[in-house]
Amino acid sequence: MKRLSSDSNLIAFTGGGTGGHIYPGLAVVQALRSKGFCGKILWIGSQKELDRRIVEAQGLEYRGISSGKLRRSFSFENLADVFKVISGYREARTILSELRPAFLFSKGGYVSVPPCRAAASLGIPYYTHESDVSPGLATRLNAERAEKILLSWKEGSRGFSDSWRRKTEVVGNPVRPGLLKGEAAKARKDFGIPEELPVILCLGGSQGSLQVNQLVEALRPVFAGKAFIVHQTGKELFDSISQPRRDASYLALPYIGEEMRDLLAAATVVMGRAGAGTVWESAALGKPMVLIPLAGSGTRGDQVENAAMVEKAGAGLSLTGENIEAGRLAKALDSYLFDSDARGKAQAAALSLARIRRPDGSWVGSAEYIAQLILERLAISQGDGR
Repeated sequence: MKRLSSDSNLIAFTGGGTGGHIYPGLAVVQALRSKGFCGKILWIGSQKELDRRIVEAQGLEYRGISSGKLRRSFSFENLADVFKVISGYREARTILSELRPAFLFSKGGYVSVPPCRAAASLGIPYYTHESDVSPGLATRLNAERAEKILLSWKEGSRGFSDSWRRKTEVVGNPVRPGLLKGEAAKARKDFGIPEELPVILCLGGSQGSLQVNQLVEALRPVFAGKAFIVHQTGKELFDSISQPRRDASYLALPYIGEEMRDLLAAATVVMGRAGAGTVWESAALGKPMVLIPLAGSGTRGDQVENAAMVEKAGAGLSLTGENIEAGRLAKALDSYLFDSDARGKAQAAALSLARIRRPDGSWVGSAEYIAQLILERLAISQGDGR
């Protein structure tokens, strides 16, 4: 396919469906800006209004396209989504043909497949990024024509054939810069957290988790007076939490938004699910983790693998299985709350996990590293007249 002339001052991003596919991409956008890129950045995402609001709040142009979830098994719902993907491809190709970006960066998610396919058909180079240990179906589809497959974990390369493995590079997972600027003192003041108590930040994902909530309920009397639990319950599960939802050692919140950066700064240990967002954001702040990964036949096992990698790195502990006992969980939390040696080692391991070593031996954050790769690729395109 002959490459159309491109606008060297325009980069396109794609990804969405969940915040985990948007916020890391926005972190790369901010890193590009900090490195002096003054061109235009376009985001091609889903038609979800929430996705649009998140991206446009960063001052970016947003184009929504049709998108359908990609499933590995047959269903009538899957058949209907195939037509949405085809429509999304046509819409993405129209956008890319019109604007002619010099490069496309994909943060993954099912909405990223049509833009990546369209970019390949137009000769637009692109990189695709995977947050989890094992590549999801969208990443596998995007990887075929990608110039680079960017991985969060070195073990992720096992999910690709030898020919594709040569295109992989381990870059970590980008984290929103704002999360690194939290103030622990502000969180303690705003939420009434006693200065003398260590903090357990419990996260069950944005939708909440019944299993995590039940375990937290069992932990409340165990840590009363010894630690302060901040518990994100999920909006739909908030009403099921036992009263009182606020006492001297406990606070239940249906959802944590902008306050997350301050609460993460105040956290002594993070407990919860093992989604890529929780893992990498906790690691970037050097927070020990006690993870309860989502498991079972309804998942592809990505959280189990993420949690196992965290434990292997020494940055936390992974508790798996449906019958996790509160006593076992309390013992795991104790090791980081009250053992300064264990906590210090986990903090150092978490920070190391979140940084990438450059060829010159220096360390850099994931977003900055990816931004540099993109800028280097743009320089190549400009040099060969693309």
